[in-house]
This record gives sequence, C-alpha cells and structure tokens, in this order.
Amino acid sequence: MASVTSTKAIFAALAGNSLISVTKFVAAGYTGSSAMLSEAIHSLVDTGNQLLLLYGLRRANKAADSHHPFGYGKELYFWTLIVAILIFAVGAGVSIYEGLHKVMDPTPVTSPIINYIVLGLAIIFESAAWWVAWKELRRSEGTGPILKSIRQSKDPTIFTVLFEDTAALLGLIIALVGIYLTQLLNMPVLDGVASILIGCVLAGTAIFLVIESKGLLVGEAAHPYVVDKLRILLAEQDGVMAVNELLTLHFGPTDILLNASLDFDDSWTADRVEAAVSKAERLIKEAYPGVTRVFLEIRSGERDPKML
Repeated sequence: MASVTSTKAIFAALAGNSLISVTKFVAAGYTGSSAMLSEAIHSLVDTGNQLLLLYGLRRANKAADSHHPFGYGKELYFWTLIVAILIFAVGAGVSIYEGLHKVMDPTPVTSPIINYIVLGLAIIFESAAWWVAWKELRRSEGTGPILKSIRQSKDPTIFTVLFEDTAALLGLIIALVGIYLTQLLNMPVLDGVASILIGCVLAGTAIFLVIESKGLLVGEAAHPYVVDKLRILLAEQDGVMAVNELLTLHFGPTDILLNASLDFDDSWTADRVEAAVSKAERLIKEAYPGVTRVFLEIRSGERDPKML
C-alpha cells in the first residue's frame, strides 16, 4: 500500500487541477486561444489522472485472498501506467492536434488580459501543488539527485504527481509566452505553436512515466541499501555460515517480498535451526516493516554468482 504522504500529494494536485481546469476552459472559450484550450485539456486530464491514482490506491489496499495470495499492491502500478497512457493519448494528442489546426488556420486571440490573469493564478496554484509533491518525494527518498530519487522510488503516486505538476508549470509558461508573442508580433500562428509545444511536453512526461511504470509492473528489487542491510542482518544470525541468495520484490510501495537461502552450521540440530529462522524473521520485520513476507530456505552449498 502507499503512504499517507502520497495520498496528500494526490489530493493537493486534485484540488488545484479541478479548479484550474474550469477556469481555463472559460478563458479559452472567451478568448479563442488555442494554447489556453490545450492548457484546459491538460488540467482536465490531470484531474482525471488524480482520480485514477486514488482508485489505484484503494484497489492496492485490498487484502490478499485465495486468487491473489500476495495482495493487490501492483494494481497501483497498473493504474499509474493507465495515467501515463492518458497523458500521451489525450493530453498530448489533443494539444498537438489543436495546435496544428491553429497553425493551418490562425485566428486572433481576443481579450489577452483574461488569459494572463488565468495563467498567472494557475502558476500560483500549480506551484503550491508541485511544492507539496516535491516535499513528499524528498521525505520518502532523501536528498540525493532528483532523477536518482525518482528512479529508486517505489511509490509511483508521488513521482507521477510531481511530473504532472512539473509538466503543468512548463505548459503554463509556454502558453503565457505564446500568447504574449502572439499579441506582441501580431502573429496568431504562434498561439498554435505554443499548443504544439505543450503537447510535446506532455508526450515527454508520458513516455518517462511509462518507462517507470513498466519497471515497477515487471518487478523491481528493494532499494540496494535495504538489500545490503538485510543480507548483513541474516549473516549475523547465530548458526548462519553464509547467505547463498537474497531476492527481494516490490508488490507495492511498502510491500516487499524477501526470499533468502541460508547455509547453517551442519552441527546444528533441526530445532535450533528452526528457532534461529523464527528469530531472523521477527528481527527482519521489526527492522523493516515494509518487508511483509519472508521466506527463508535452508540450503547448504555454493552461492549462485548471478544473485550476488
């Protein structure tokens, strides 16, 4: 399941985008700006995306059953992929189409002051939502390089909202500059160019999210730091001669499966080994609550070099 912080980021983005979307559609209809219409569609898509992420969180929190013994955590990754597809197909597709239409048949933008006011307010609201998502990412992933933090994050809700908000801010700036240049140079075609650029920003965002969602759906290991600590913890247990293999898999942001093969002292009795294994499982879950399932196999023999 995802953390409360990721839900907070989604609700912040949902509140901002739903209000901004309505305002942009009214402004686009009144002024006839293609860039503003693209931004309105962008905000509408983002609003729907946040609702899908909330639905994904709800589905991911369902308890495991006989048909899904490892739970439904990966549903969150699936709905993140759907969000990325919607950004590409609807957000980017419609924006680029609208921009091309305006380039081929340019029409003047009326009452630009309305666009400036709406875009200025939207930048303020989007910046607030972006800041919430940024803080939640830093809180969960630390203060390392941003791209590395995103690649290592197992909570797609946070980095999806962060990238949506980043794309929204870039789109707003492009729309603002496009409308200004349209009026300054008296070239309505630039409004359409701005719409195309907004579509390209959305397409790039969608492609990145697809790549990240694919990795999570296929199955990613726990953070290397966590894997190393788990290996050390197991190796330090009484009777353990070696950790042959140690495999981890994320079924959700805080739902990790651990499967390890241990080589015990041959002189130990079965009762002592069983007690040691029970102790190791307890220590693992106490130290790392995110490791919800632990499977320890007792096997003497050589380590598999591919799994080291």
